[in-house]
Formats: sequence, C-alpha cells, structure tokens
Amino acid sequence: MSVANTTPDIPAPVAEPKKPDHILPAGSCDCHAHIFGPAERYPYAAERDYTPHDAPLSMYAGLLHHLGFSRAVLVQASVYGTDNSQMADALEAAKSEPHGIEWRGIAVLPESVSDAELERLNGLGVRGARLNLLNKGAGLSFDDVKALADRLAPLDWHLQFLIDISTFADFRGRMSRLPVTSVIDHIGHFPGQLGPQSAGFQDLLALVREGRTWVKVSGPNRFARQPVPPYDDAVPLTEALVEAAPDQLVFGTDWPHVRLKTPMPDDGALVDEFMRWIGNDAAIAQRILVDNPARLYGF
Repeated sequence: MSVANTTPDIPAPVAEPKKPDHILPAGSCDCHAHIFGPAERYPYAAERDYTPHDAPLSMYAGLLHHLGFSRAVLVQASVYGTDNSQMADALEAAKSEPHGIEWRGIAVLPESVSDAELERLNGLGVRGARLNLLNKGAGLSFDDVKALADRLAPLDWHLQFLIDISTFADFRGRMSRLPVTSVIDHIGHFPGQLGPQSAGFQDLLALVREGRTWVKVSGPNRFARQPVPPYDDAVPLTEALVEAAPDQLVFGTDWPHVRLKTPMPDDGALVDEFMRWIGNDAAIAQRILVDNPARLYGF
C-alpha cells in the first residue's frame, strides 16, 4: 500500500443533488456505493486506476436521507485492493452510530483470506465478495473463484462481478457453474446500443430466470450512449430484465461515481431515471428497492 499521490484525479460527486420527484417506499436500499478516506489513515493501493476525493460514511448517510433510502450496501473499491480496513471500520463504527441507516458490505478478498477473517467480516454485515475484472489492483481473477466460492457458501455469501458481459467468454456457463449466488454490477456494463436481443444480454436474461443470478440496475452513464439523462439505452434493458425476473433485481446509485467518462451525474436525477425505466410502477419499485435487497443482503 502507498500514501503517495493522494491528490484526487477524478471529479467529486455533486455536492447538492436534487430531491427525487418520487417518494421511495419505506425500507428502500441503495445497493451500490463506495466510501473513501482519509487517505492518511487508509492508504490506497500503489497500482490503481484513480485517486478519489474523501467520501466518508457520514457524507454518504446524508445523501441517503436526502434521497429517501434507509438501507445501504458499501462496496469495497478497487483503490484499496484487498485491504478491507476502511469499509470494515466504517461498519464497526456504524454499530454504535448507524446514522439512521441499516448497513451491509461487500468485500474484496485475497485467495489467502482466513476463515477467522471471513467470520469477522460476516459479523460486521459483509454479505459477499466482489471480483473486479475491469480495474487494476482489484483482487482475485475469475480463475481463482472456485476455491473461494466453496468457502463462501456456508456463510450464504454471494460473488459480485464487475465485468463487461459482452466480452466475457462463456459468461452464462461460468456463472451457472458457481456454487454460490452471483450478482452482476451495472447491468453487466452491457453496451446499451446493442439492445436486449443481443446474444450476450440474452445470456444474462437466461441467468436471472434461473434464479441464482442477480443484476444491479445501476450505472447507466457507464453503458448508455447518452452521457446525461435521459439514459434511453437503459429503458429496453431494464424492461427486459423486469419482464424476465423482477425478483432478481436491485438498484444502486453508484455514489460517488468514480472513473467516469461522462459528466458527474446528479443522484436525485438517477433515482428519477430508475423510476422512469420501470414505468413509475409502485409494485415493481417495492420489489427492486425493498423486498429484493432484504432477501439478498439479509436485512
């Protein structure tokens, strides 16, 4: 780990996002966000793709209340490699000062992680391990995953994947053979212009129908052709996922939005976009925002 070059080289999140036009159902969960800093206490990996601004738990909790969420999932970011100290300390601190939020976490693990560490993280509210196959310094490769998955199964943890499903070889087959549930970030980074009838997306739909794969309906600015709302490319993809398996979907803001090639999104606008994608259907919103996360993360 290294504390060198801690000057942020990516934009900060929007400081005052809009209030969503929709009141979210009670118990809504933001299932994808990261927290950072301070770098002096939690140094970043020497090999990383970006250096973020400090984004502490307290700042994120304020955003959650502003948007209408009362549950949240912290996802270990690639800049920390396999050192989960920052997230684990935040989850520990939240036991005594939860900020009015119910918290869960997703870790990034080395192959050598001990059983004692897995039990410790489980006690803090960690419910899965992430495989980041896009960024530097992000932990295990897919080839390492089988041995880890066998150890996660008794904890009822899942494996979360940051991948581009349009280029990942044997995507459906490899996910189907896992001994644990899988969760796919950001609609699989699937290029929106290809549309839901494309082969790679059809594989994703087949997986969610099997009931062991979940999809995060999140990050439209990462896969849509539109750099700002409305993210029209996200509409047919979300509609196809809702039609295929509405009980296998969750939503995330992706705050504080690292490594973007697009303008910084407004989180309130992202919530409104999600509601637009599901046709402002209150029953579907209840499932994706409340019921599904409760099952997946054990709220």
